[in-house]
Amino acid sequence: MFLIVMGMLYLIDKFIGFASHGLPWVMQKDNLLLYAAVIFLWFKVDKSVGIVLAGIWLILNIGLVIALLGQMSAYLLPAALLLVGVILYLVSTR
Repeated sequence: MFLIVMGMLYLIDKFIGFASHGLPWVMQKDNLLLYAAVIFLWFKVDKSVGIVLAGIWLILNIGLVIALLGQMSAYLLPAALLLVGVILYLVSTR
């Protein structure tokens, strides 16, 4: 499914050109990991691969996440990391 979506995005980019419409971020290579994570989370029964891919994308783009959160990042980022740690602990003990 990932290859189909990426092929469609590539074909649309070649015909229309996302950059010419103000969407150059659609075909950036770091977003491909996010697309893969969303596809795995959406279509697979086992969500672990999608969660890992989303986590890797989040770590690679932490600057973007902090910039989007603004002043709230001082509180939300540590809380989110704590929540992820608790979830990982609970999943590993099951």
